[in-house]
Amino acid sequence: MPVRQYKPTSPGRRGMSVASFDELTAKRRYRPLSKPKKSRAGRNNRGKITVRHRGGGHKRQYRLIDFKRDKIGIPARVQTIEYDPNRSGRIALVAYRDGEKRYILAPHGLRVGDTVESGPDAAIRPGNALPLTHIPFGMDIHNIELHIGRGGALVRSAGASAQLMAREGNYGVVRMPSGEVRRIHVRCLATIGRVSNPDHENVSIGKAGRSRWMGRRPTVRGSVMSPADHPHGGGEAKSPIGGQPKTPWGKPAMGYRTRRRKYTNKFILRRRTR
Repeated sequence: MPVRQYKPTSPGRRGMSVASFDELTAKRRYRPLSKPKKSRAGRNNRGKITVRHRGGGHKRQYRLIDFKRDKIGIPARVQTIEYDPNRSGRIALVAYRDGEKRYILAPHGLRVGDTVESGPDAAIRPGNALPLTHIPFGMDIHNIELHIGRGGALVRSAGASAQLMAREGNYGVVRMPSGEVRRIHVRCLATIGRVSNPDHENVSIGKAGRSRWMGRRPTVRGSVMSPADHPHGGGEAKSPIGGQPKTPWGKPAMGYRTRRRKYTNKFILRRRTR
């Protein structure tokens, strides 16, 4: 899937690029598997902003994605490859033999008319979901369950894939896209292949307005604020930060440990960072 470049007809067009969308086969979503999505603008259930720089943006409809892939042994035929505004990869509408339709994450190379299946007896083919105990070593996988039966939670963004490195007892050793190596139970499902739309990282936004369409508001540097608003603020003209970089609330912004779920440390064999 190539990236399309624009002619520099204006400053905003210069350097801008978009995905070509050549692989899409449907222009409209499947309505029974979509629902309205309310924009929270970074606010939690109490109305407090917990994620800054969010708000506005185009209205979206949420697509109900089948991350669990729990229709074991029932083959499904791919009907369409569609765009999803809520994620970077593409999605596929599949129709099962019993008549039910579901959206799944489309792996790279999946085409309309292909057959996908879930379960330990499924073939080793992109789009099929199998337990880690039935997946060969070195195979690219995505949409990996972290807990048995809860649905895929890991490796779901465009072009991403993990690798099954080994199996040790009841756990498989998986290398994540970040470089982290961790244990995952061998009964957890994973989908063969890597997520579609690998050229997503090559797309250039090009102008500030396009970020606003996506619901991203401007970010202001702390060094241009006043000392009352940010620890980096103040001073005459351009001034260095002075000491360790900090958040607006005075916490260290780099090298500060924020991980709280220490009970999962035993599953992580190698960190993504040193």
